Amino acid sequence: MSKIGSYVKESYTELKHKVSWPTWAQLQSSAIVVMVASVIIALVVFVMDLGFQNIMTFIYNILY
Repeated sequence: MSKIGSYVKESYTELKHKVSWPTWAQLQSSAIVVMVASVIIALVVFVMDLGFQNIMTFIYNILY
């Protein structure tokens, strides 16, 4: 049980003193980059989905 306590204490110390946390401005800019990238990826997937839907509709109309 003392190993678990020691692990928790060392983890807390490392997170408190050794980890370099981003500033509020860095955090905001990173969040904006992630949001913009997510929107771009969503739009690419949407366009690909529409393209494949149109291709499959065209193929089904030819075959049937």
